[in-house]
Amino acid sequence: MARTKPSALELAMVAAVKERGFTVTPTQLERWRTQLYLPRTADWTDAETGELRPEIVTRAAAMAAISKTGRKISWLSWVWWAIDATSESTARLRAAVANAFERPFRGAGIDFGQIPQGDSDEAFEARREMAARMFRGRRSPRRDFDGTLRAGAVGAEFELPATRSVSNIFHPALMGPGARLLIGGVEDVGFDEMAEAWEAAAFGNPEVIECIRTAQRDAALAGDDMFAQSPLAGGLPGIIRAIQEADGQRRGTGGLACTKASTALTMLLAYAGKEPEILRTLMADEMWDQWVRVGFAPVLGIGGEVAVAMSVFQHLLMPEWAEGLERYQALMDTLLAQPADV
Repeated sequence: MARTKPSALELAMVAAVKERGFTVTPTQLERWRTQLYLPRTADWTDAETGELRPEIVTRAAAMAAISKTGRKISWLSWVWWAIDATSESTARLRAAVANAFERPFRGAGIDFGQIPQGDSDEAFEARREMAARMFRGRRSPRRDFDGTLRAGAVGAEFELPATRSVSNIFHPALMGPGARLLIGGVEDVGFDEMAEAWEAAAFGNPEVIECIRTAQRDAALAGDDMFAQSPLAGGLPGIIRAIQEADGQRRGTGGLACTKASTALTMLLAYAGKEPEILRTLMADEMWDQWVRVGFAPVLGIGGEVAVAMSVFQHLLMPEWAEGLERYQALMDTLLAQPADV
């Protein structure tokens, strides 16, 4: 069936995007509208002037720019779903975050509805086999971005702030116990085993591990189990449940904050090649360690939707972390507002 003739409004959007230096077709606009990347055409114009709203043109131009490079729009669409905050866009955001967590496990043939429950030897071994299945014939899916930067800085004799956290959650030493933690929760992975994995991932930073061990030991003496209170205690089923049950407004706020911050960080890292002091400023803040270094930010194409999904999850369950990201966003906004030659 032939497509209907483009409307005058669609042609006006095509022209407006072209003025921004990008090319878009009416067919693309229709597809983006269907996917809720763009609002319905009735919302494209200002009610008083009838002119195209600049923010909608900017959104269409951004998608045209991404499409021009051949990249998937991916997590960048989440920010628009969060901004629009309709019942349908909110549902898509919720499903997208949950899907980002589940996709690597589905690829390994793991159905979370079929994970054996209970503490029997049979159930434990079955969960362990599922976790092992994740890594057959695979490499660690993410290189250590922070470590790569630091190695380059040493070669360039450029001093960077010291680290204040363990290495990223995708470090090879953490992948095995991390997969078992996601499938079976803390019942399948003890604190000591995770601490040893953290120690291997944080080579050269023993004081951080000792701090973690001390905090766990002090909590145990007080009758608490910090490890069991972790947001990851219930494994991936617990994560998905928390995302599904979260208030729609909070989920939208978290999605908007995390995608906005990820976009700002991506822009700043691109500038840092010419202005290396930007990198030093970013890394001096504790949120570099709590967000970028640990692997919750998609940087230079690394991490993608899983990283942003982890950020949204952190934002939902840890108010102090969410406040830290908001403060970090203000810092990044300040850096982005500075003249390029400063």
